[in-house]
Amino acid sequence: MAESKNLLYIGGEWVTPSTTNTIDVISPFTEEVIATVPEAAEGDVDRAVEAAKAALDGPYPRLSPAERADVISKLSAAIGARAMEFAELITTEMGSPASFSLMGQVFSATMIYDGYANLARTYPFEEPRAGALGPVLVRKESVGVSAGIVPWNVPLFEIACKLAPALAAGSPIVLKPSPETPLDSYLLAEILDEIELPKGMVSFLPAGREVGEYLVRHPGIDKVTFTGSTAAGRKVAAICGEQLKRVTLELGGKSAAIILDDADLATHIPTLMPSALMNNGQACVAQTRILAPRGRYDEVVDAIAEAVRGTSVGDPSDPSVIVGPLVAERQRDRVLGYIEKGNAEGAKLAVGGGRPASQPKGWFVEPTLFVDVDNSMTIAQEEIFGPVLAVIPYDDESDAVRIANDSDFGLSGSVWTADVERGIDVARQVRTGTYGVNSIATIDIQQPFGGFKASGIGREFGPEGLSAFLETKTIVLPGDYQPPS
Repeated sequence: MAESKNLLYIGGEWVTPSTTNTIDVISPFTEEVIATVPEAAEGDVDRAVEAAKAALDGPYPRLSPAERADVISKLSAAIGARAMEFAELITTEMGSPASFSLMGQVFSATMIYDGYANLARTYPFEEPRAGALGPVLVRKESVGVSAGIVPWNVPLFEIACKLAPALAAGSPIVLKPSPETPLDSYLLAEILDEIELPKGMVSFLPAGREVGEYLVRHPGIDKVTFTGSTAAGRKVAAICGEQLKRVTLELGGKSAAIILDDADLATHIPTLMPSALMNNGQACVAQTRILAPRGRYDEVVDAIAEAVRGTSVGDPSDPSVIVGPLVAERQRDRVLGYIEKGNAEGAKLAVGGGRPASQPKGWFVEPTLFVDVDNSMTIAQEEIFGPVLAVIPYDDESDAVRIANDSDFGLSGSVWTADVERGIDVARQVRTGTYGVNSIATIDIQQPFGGFKASGIGREFGPEGLSAFLETKTIVLPGDYQPPS
């Protein structure tokens, strides 16, 4: 049983919530309530935004970039010191397997903080340039008060995606954790207290969609960063467009892994599978469409089917388990509904397709493989967000690229080949924000990450991720200006 909470962390202080509403945090493995936390309401948003606006005029944004980098490094080290505590907590609250949690949930987050700390020390926040009529000074200044909407699948990681660049830029931020996974944000708030982050810079407001929309619409918010579904992202984008707010959207994906005809299946399939089924299939970059050449289709299907059948399912706290339960009952039912659509539309079920008999309790779905899938089918076009894979045949390399690009999404993808240069050529043709050549990594968290098409707007990580939290100011100087020596 995790520890229940009765306070909210607003502006760096533990405060009594504005209402008595609460959120039950339910274990997806036991289906039992493991903790209760306050549910933030509109009054709490108002208080958090006011604290952030005050912090914008406070000491932290006026620190030098190197001093802000030191704060971020201190935060990263403090998270690392409690890494197992974070990993176990996230496994408990959302079912992420222990085999994934430590690296995928925790150390991936500290790597983001470390990357932004290093970047802050070298980023050109102020740059002299030669203008048309004389010298100018181009400055990068904090975008203002930010709001971050955090999903449930990798909660600590997604907080880092938003908090790290905000701290590097000097932007106070109000973060809304998902109601399914609020517990890790409480542990992070304790750490922010430990490192003595100035008041007002960070607030955590666990709540549902209504409060999230109120936060996005709040007139005191200057920039919104949102990670979640494409449907919700469209609504966030509409609000921000109406109000001319800066916005970054990291949305859904339906990534295609292209297995070329020269691929070494014994090497490449075991490397691909963790990217296909990571975090119980609940990953926006999951490689869920596997494209196989017709001449080797049966061979590819047999290799993938063997790998899917061999995927261990069960208690997510067991280090040997690869696939645990989905985050919520509604998510399990949603995934089972997609499996039904796959069957109804004529795809052939090769492995799985239901609830595992070995798990009478918990929101489990068997690792599932469909074959003989046409790319027009629902299971090939819509993001399922569960352990469901589809193998799609293609005729030649150009046909594989066509199928990969035949999607509303464009977030990630991969190609598997004996010829890396050939793989790079394929990568150049597929319209996605990130792409891997024979690589288990679906993103590089120190380089720009984001999507084409319905997979989002803007980029996270690297200089591009930091620039999303900055405004650009040009200061025109006298023609005879000479900087002080």
